[in-house]
Amino acid sequence: MKRAPLPIFVSERQAAQLFDLKPLQFRALVDGGQLPKPKTIGDFERWDTGELCRVASGEAIEGVGDVQW
Repeated sequence: MKRAPLPIFVSERQAAQLFDLKPLQFRALVDGGQLPKPKTIGDFERWDTGELCRVASGEAIEGVGDVQW
């Protein structure tokens, strides 16, 4: 079965789902500096899925300035 490509940017709800978290849990990790902050696109906050994947895999230890390791 072919999977749809991962979107480039996602909402807070979708980003939380990627980490198997509730949106409030996800936001607490963002606010605490453990996950990257969203990008502002117009009036919207969106998370870069590539950045989230790099954080989850440990590849982003360098280069994600707003994450507290």
